Amino acid sequence: MDELLRAGPVARLPHAVAVAAAREALAQARAEIAAGADPGELVPRVLAVAAAHAAPRLRHAINATGVVLHTNLGRAPLPPAALERVQDVARGYSNLEYDLDSGTRGSRHDHLAAVLRRLTGAEAALVVNNNAAAVLLALAALGEGREVVVSRGELIEIGDGFRIPDVLTRSGARLREVGTTNRTRASDYEAAIGADTALLLRVHQSNFRTVGFAERPALRELAAVAHRHDLPLVDDLGSGSLVEFGDEPLVPDSLAAGADLVAFSGDKLLGGPQAGIVVGRADLVEKLRRHPLQRALRPDKLTLAALEGTLLLYAEPERALEEVPALRALREPVERVRARAERLARLVGGEVVETTARAGGGSLPLDELPSAAVALEVELAAALRGSDPPVVAVVRDDRTLLDCRTIADADVDAVATAVLACR
Repeated sequence: MDELLRAGPVARLPHAVAVAAAREALAQARAEIAAGADPGELVPRVLAVAAAHAAPRLRHAINATGVVLHTNLGRAPLPPAALERVQDVARGYSNLEYDLDSGTRGSRHDHLAAVLRRLTGAEAALVVNNNAAAVLLALAALGEGREVVVSRGELIEIGDGFRIPDVLTRSGARLREVGTTNRTRASDYEAAIGADTALLLRVHQSNFRTVGFAERPALRELAAVAHRHDLPLVDDLGSGSLVEFGDEPLVPDSLAAGADLVAFSGDKLLGGPQAGIVVGRADLVEKLRRHPLQRALRPDKLTLAALEGTLLLYAEPERALEEVPALRALREPVERVRARAERLARLVGGEVVETTARAGGGSLPLDELPSAAVALEVELAAALRGSDPPVVAVVRDDRTLLDCRTIADADVDAVATAVLACR
């Protein structure tokens, strides 16, 4: 250890950095020796370990998978307008919780309330850090210690083991299941309502659909049941959308059909940052806002800035469709995707193949997006993940596929450079 720390290049590192890197390098070398391998020169290894320690772990990556809202790759890329708002707010101080008119303390929740009211037709709105948090907060504020009625066909599990029944339990509410996996009627909800019922919950089947011998009440019908008993109806839309995409429900339509609160995500079909948005009746939103759990779930200034920059685009829906990257990728004509694939294939000597892309993120599970990919040698997939920036591809039929629906025009040259460097 002493000799390593005195070695010229290592000695020039900050002492704490050098010690940590040397310890790790020596541990690696000992393990290799025990396995019968030659560890080689230790000084270059120490320098490599130190460089790895200093390198950022969260990095920009190029999505070549064809999954537009890829949860593992950060879901929706932010539009330029959102990035500009983040930069403006992050470069110094901001009026996050300061009322510039009165010169007194304000609320971070006021910044986006007006634009969300305009876009959805809701009386009030609240933003938290993701949609799971939005549902948890709604159930805790409105149903703690009481029953929440939900269809068995909507007790879903989404990514990473997140389950609706678990959220209900953590909120302090008690689950009251009605109907069956494939068929639930309004009368099932009606029969389950009692003195201890706090609310009715509807959960959108985000990442699957029930087909065949299936039935579920229309939202308007379910709202009528709730309101006859003076109960709120909470509609968890999961992804949520402000523009039409397949069979994904629109947030304004849910409110118009009678939902009292609607919860949806910011980083899926909305195309913004990770956030959970709750819109609906002002008295119910205020209960969520005043609940102690709200403070633990509130968003930071950068999330609010990015979400505001995204939402303002929706004042002109056609502008949002053009400038929000996720929406543009979902709607791009396959001819343009194929032209991009042909350009990339010429640069790297690959073969253009027809393929199918997906929305991802629990959105539009039945929709298949026609796409085009560049097929390359299978061994390139791992090497491309180690490039700078990393390129994440798909391995299928013993080939590496670079799906060009999720590769931006501006990234084609970078992908080509990475492929050529990995060969």
